[in-house]
Amino acid sequence: MESMTTTAIIVGVQLQQDEDFAYSMEELSNLAAACGIETVGEVTQKAAKTNAAHYIGSGKLKELAALADQLDVSAVIFDGELSPSQIRNLERKLGREVLDRTMLILHIFAERAKTKEAQLQVEIARLQYMLTRLAGQRDSLGRQGGGSGLKNRGTGETKLELDRRASLDRIASLQEELERLVARRQIQRKQRGKNEIPVVCLVGYTNAGKSSLLNAIMDYSGAGPDKHVLARNMLFATLETSVRRITLPDKKTFLLTDTVGFVSRLPHHLVKAFRSTLEEIAEADLLIHVADYANPKYEQQMEVTRETLSELGVDDIPMIYAYNKADLTDSAYPFATDNGVIMSAAEGSGLDELMSLIRSRIFTDYVSCEVLIPFDRGNVVSYFNEHALVQAVSYEENGTRLELECRKADFERFRDVYLPLQSHIE
Repeated sequence: MESMTTTAIIVGVQLQQDEDFAYSMEELSNLAAACGIETVGEVTQKAAKTNAAHYIGSGKLKELAALADQLDVSAVIFDGELSPSQIRNLERKLGREVLDRTMLILHIFAERAKTKEAQLQVEIARLQYMLTRLAGQRDSLGRQGGGSGLKNRGTGETKLELDRRASLDRIASLQEELERLVARRQIQRKQRGKNEIPVVCLVGYTNAGKSSLLNAIMDYSGAGPDKHVLARNMLFATLETSVRRITLPDKKTFLLTDTVGFVSRLPHHLVKAFRSTLEEIAEADLLIHVADYANPKYEQQMEVTRETLSELGVDDIPMIYAYNKADLTDSAYPFATDNGVIMSAAEGSGLDELMSLIRSRIFTDYVSCEVLIPFDRGNVVSYFNEHALVQAVSYEENGTRLELECRKADFERFRDVYLPLQSHIE
């Protein structure tokens, strides 16, 4: 899988009671497109189970071979995870490169991973995937050495064990390096925790518009485009966690995190490998579940996200919903409910409503008060001007009177500075 091919036929088997088969095939075509592969044909079959030798039945295999010859494609992609023996059998029958869904996703992740941490995670996932392929080849490789008893350990099995040991050693080395990076990031997260800044995480299906929403919120808060993250209309455009500091007009501040998107039947190796990146979600005070409202299958995509969050053990964090891309539908927008907004990040529509929901969930520790600060403590006045919403300022004989809204922790922090003054805390 060093280089992706340019044209392919996609193949799928619709099992009994599989109501999402058509959507799964459409998604497979989109995964191929994300690899730079053009889908020029499709072969499907209804069956009670997949064929152990060729994934599809013998008659359908002949039909596939004829179509591949007719269209002169360079690859055939199967909507499932093929065994090593199935790949060998299919390539022998078809005379073309055979790929499966997992291979496509691994390739996309390998191509898009930019940070050192993401690259390590992808490489670990690739090696773990290949390790299972080695295990599947044990019988055929073992037959290369004849004899009985101890002589059963022929050259093929020896080569297999050497390959397995090399892969396991490489995985262990990469995991050690990854753990060092993760430990460093955890220290950074703890530091943010000490600063008591709320953390909000964007989660959702791949290509739902999470990065576009992050950029729209950055613009809303007055940050420049130099703080934007990559936002492209493709699967898995984001593979690294991006964190941005958002300061609202009323001086309220939170950290907004963009995360890798989810996909149905995400290979378990990738879920495991990216667990350290997705741990960022576990530190969040609030999740924004971003959904592609224009996609007819958006509810199914949301369920995949919920299931993945549950698998990661973070399904107990408060969540609100951003039903994005409403500009591509006939629905009225923006429209807010108690826990969600129908909106368009591309148009910046619905951001006021979304910010209102965020405020109501994470800024519950704010107080309104009046304080009188001695003139020789101008640093405290400066602090509140920067970190609080100062509503009125007056100068009196004993100091500067401020009417403000601030975090309760900040009010308590400077309590010994204030001169006697009746304050009201709401």
